[in-house]
Amino acid sequence: MSAVGHSPPPFFKRGPAPLAQLTFFLCLSLLLLVADLRFHTLEWARIAVATVVWPAQRLAGMPAVAAGDASDFFSSLATLQAENGELRRRQLATANQLLRQDHLEQENMRLRALLDMKARQPAEGRIAEILYAARDPFSRRVVIDKGLQAGIATGQAVIDDVGVLGQVTRVFPLTAEVTLLTDKEQAIPVQVQRNGLRAVLNGAGAGMMELRFLAANADVRSGDILVTSGLDGIYLAGLPVAKVSHIDRDNSYAFAHIFCEPLAGVERWGQVLVLGSREAMPPPPEEPVEQKEKPGKGKRVKRTHKTP
Repeated sequence: MSAVGHSPPPFFKRGPAPLAQLTFFLCLSLLLLVADLRFHTLEWARIAVATVVWPAQRLAGMPAVAAGDASDFFSSLATLQAENGELRRRQLATANQLLRQDHLEQENMRLRALLDMKARQPAEGRIAEILYAARDPFSRRVVIDKGLQAGIATGQAVIDDVGVLGQVTRVFPLTAEVTLLTDKEQAIPVQVQRNGLRAVLNGAGAGMMELRFLAANADVRSGDILVTSGLDGIYLAGLPVAKVSHIDRDNSYAFAHIFCEPLAGVERWGQVLVLGSREAMPPPPEEPVEQKEKPGKGKRVKRTHKTP
């Protein structure tokens, strides 16, 4: 029994009301989202978490990697021999071109020197391997096994043995995130290889791309190959990008709907090449500013009045 005027202590100690806690954490979440979106205040936290969690990710993926390695190890000998034979036949078929490539490059350099043209930038890069796809289901991104420690930087182009794959958009100490060309927020300047028509190729999702804002009568045909134009200062000129799959021309619209299929293996996982950053373009020369004549110091024009 309790004493007169005193109530027994509560059996469970209660803190703030659940509604108050929900309101507090909701406001805190919104504040962190806005601060990270506008000022990138949590970027350092992402890098730290990615560095700490990286060993656990590798450990979790070891069974799958071991199973894949075992499957490759126990692959049939006949398949490997057939692949080696096909590679030898291809090497012999292209031996003439490979032997003359060095000679043609030297001749091209001499001709450019005679014409006083700028030499083409070398395509240097680092080989990386795609680990897994990003966790965002609304984007087309993959993660590679090279990061800041390998000299990878944001904005670098990523290609495979067929064409352009995407662009590095986020870098961590040991990994990097690559946005594929099929992502809806990705765009790349291209030109039609057949006639040199320039355009901008945008990602359309679902493994497709789209040429936008081209006139309905533009000289683009199904089967045309699109290559990089190099006007953005990121991608080297002449890299294969996509192939025009089908064109929808409607007279009621000012622009044609041109859909393309990427040439690179955007849906396949394997090894890729991260190209180095291009040299910055020199700034345009400043135009001389003409000094305006001060009033009163210019030449005076003598006016004459004509009598009617």
